[in-house]
Amino acid sequence: MRIGLFVTCLVDALFPEVGKATVTVLERLGHEVDFPHAQTCCGQMHINTGYQAKALPLIEHHAETFAHCDVVVAPSGSCVGSVRHQHAAVARRAGDLALAERGEEMAAKTYELSEFLVDVLGVTDVGATYAERVTYHPTCHSLRMLRVDDKPLQLLRNVRELELVELPDADQCCGFGGTFALKNADTSGAMLADKMSHVLETGADVVTAGDSSCLMHIGGGLSRLEVDTRPVHLAEILASTGGPA
Repeated sequence: MRIGLFVTCLVDALFPEVGKATVTVLERLGHEVDFPHAQTCCGQMHINTGYQAKALPLIEHHAETFAHCDVVVAPSGSCVGSVRHQHAAVARRAGDLALAERGEEMAAKTYELSEFLVDVLGVTDVGATYAERVTYHPTCHSLRMLRVDDKPLQLLRNVRELELVELPDADQCCGFGGTFALKNADTSGAMLADKMSHVLETGADVVTAGDSSCLMHIGGGLSRLEVDTRPVHLAEILASTGGPA
C-alpha cells in the first residue's frame, strides 16, 4: 500500500513535528510513507472565503500530486474534509467534469489519521506510551464533516500510562473556524473562553485534538492565562513511546 502523507499547510509551516509524528506512527505499524514534495495548499482557505475559481488550480494540483498513492493520510480533519466534501463539488460547479471525477477519486482514498488507523488498518493500539492526564477536543470538521466519532478516543484509551478524562461539552466549537476567528473576533473569543474553562475543569495536563488549527487557537488562549495545560496533537501522543515530548 502506497501511503501518501498530506501534511497540510499549517503543519508544514508551523507544526512540522505533527507531520513527523504521523510518519512515525505509520512506519511503526510497518508501512512505508511517501511525502510528495510538490504538495501545496489544498485550496480549502480559498473555497471557504468565496474564491472558488482561485481554488481550482490547487484542486487540480492536489489531485496530480497524490495520483500515484493508494491512500492519502493527513493529520487534519479540516483539510481531509475539504478534499472529501468540497473538491469535486467546486470543480463540478465550475463545469470541469473531468476534474470533478478526479476529485471524487481523491476523496475516496483520503483519510484523517485516526479513521485510517481504526477503519482501514483495524488498529486501536499503536504501541504508544504517554504518562500524562489528557482530555480530547473533537474538532468541528472531524466531528461533523468526517464523522470520525470516537475513533481518536479508541486510540487514546489504548495508550499506556495515559489517563484520559472527559471534556465537558466536548462537541462545542472552540471558536477558531479559520477566518471566522478574524472576522468575528469577539464571538470567537467568547467561544474560546468557554472551551478553555471546560479544559481547565478537567485538570488535564494536555488537551489534544486531530487539528493543529484548533490546538493553535486553544493553546494561544491557554498561554495567555499562564496555566500549565498545553496543547498536543493526537499524532504526537500516538508517536510517543515513553512520556511527554
